[in-house]
Amino acid sequence: MALDYDKLGSGNRIRRTREAMGITRREMSKRLHVTEKFCGDIELGYKGMSIETLLLVSDTLKLSTDYILFGEDQNAATRSYKRITGMISRCPQDKLNYLEDILKTFILSHDEK
Repeated sequence: MALDYDKLGSGNRIRRTREAMGITRREMSKRLHVTEKFCGDIELGYKGMSIETLLLVSDTLKLSTDYILFGEDQNAATRSYKRITGMISRCPQDKLNYLEDILKTFILSHDEK
C-alpha cells in the first residue's frame, strides 16, 4: 500500500524538513532521544509525541510548533530560510569558505538572467 504523504500532516512536515536539512532518521532519533522506529512512526503518523519531543523537533528542525502541528504560522520563504540556515550550521568550519563561494556563484548566475 502506497502512503499519501500529503495527508500525513505533522509527520509529513517533520519528514520533509528533516530530509531537506540532510538529517538522517538515525540522527534525528538521537537528537530526540527516541528509537529510530519511533521517529519513523511519528513521521508516518502512526504515533503521537510528547510535548518534550515536540519541542526537541521544533528546535532541531528550526520550525515553530504551530507549523509542525497545524501547518500554519510560517510562509514558504521563512521555512526555506530556516532549512538553509540549518544546513549551513551542519557545514564543517573548514568548508564554509567553499560553501560561500558556491552560494555567490549560484546567486550571480541567477542575477544575470
